[in-house]
Amino acid sequence: MSERSNIRDVAARAGVAVKTVSRVLNGHPYVSAETRAKVEEAMRALDFRPSVAARILSGAKSNQIALIYDNHSPYYMFQIQAGCWDFCRANNIRLLAQPVDVADPLVGEQVRGLVDETHVDGIILSSPVTDCDPVLRALEYMDIPFVRISPGTNHALTSSVFMDDAQAADDMTTYLINAGHRRIGFIKGHQNHMASDDRLFGYRRALDRAGLPYDPVLVCEGEFDFDSGVRGGRALLDQSNRPTAIFASNDDMAAGVLAVAHDRGINVPAELSVAGFDDTTLARTVWPPLTTIHQPMIELARTATEILIAGGDINHRRLPHTLIERASVAPPARTTS
Repeated sequence: MSERSNIRDVAARAGVAVKTVSRVLNGHPYVSAETRAKVEEAMRALDFRPSVAARILSGAKSNQIALIYDNHSPYYMFQIQAGCWDFCRANNIRLLAQPVDVADPLVGEQVRGLVDETHVDGIILSSPVTDCDPVLRALEYMDIPFVRISPGTNHALTSSVFMDDAQAADDMTTYLINAGHRRIGFIKGHQNHMASDDRLFGYRRALDRAGLPYDPVLVCEGEFDFDSGVRGGRALLDQSNRPTAIFASNDDMAAGVLAVAHDRGINVPAELSVAGFDDTTLARTVWPPLTTIHQPMIELARTATEILIAGGDINHRRLPHTLIERASVAPPARTTS
């Protein structure tokens, strides 16, 4: 296979300087029509396509951005990536998706390396990377544009898109209370996600408003994955005075609770109501389908990408959530004090 043609090959075939080819590639106004035509003909004859690196060296944009994430839910990340890709595809922009570990002490250096190696024009940060101090410091130091999805801290720092996690959790807890539930279990999300604390806050606020005591025994730690939902479901359903409803901070964990209930022969929703959060495709494929909070993940990601590409002043957009009623919630079969 022959080697790929480079900018020097084009210059030689057209009989011009390499700098002249670079000017043609970047649409420089001070190139004669005759010279431009010779360069373009040479590029066609050599099937030349400029590399990203060559364009960067000549001062042009790379027309590519990166999505950096660390999330345990594949359903959530699929929709976030789909939202970013939807806007990128429509605008001829390449999207790079890069996972990181926010607990890694070198995560800031890893992100700096990514930017140096790929020369992306901007970055989108998904939770929990959106609140990772080493990453934020690295991007600020490099002076590269970035937009955060659902930040929990330093809201004025950069552009962001988000929804009201606390109010969404409040809405779901209130919905369960209005259905007659008084003993409601809660499975918290991953400790690295600021949204986990916001959702716990919303759960507690709804209980307080209804005059129901907050009972720490009814709250389990989770990690936004199926296995932690199983662990939380077992811990809550092992209690002698078990809850009549369990609200999990995402659909993956709610699916884990459903698996435990099915394994123990507990009928959902006749004997136990289960609610989730996010409204991923999983919520519609488990049985029974989950009552959940619809987080507009695709819209959040698409909007973040739009803001990043548009540039300009700092921009904050809050998108609405929706409570989706399905078959996993019903009034309790028994009353508890």
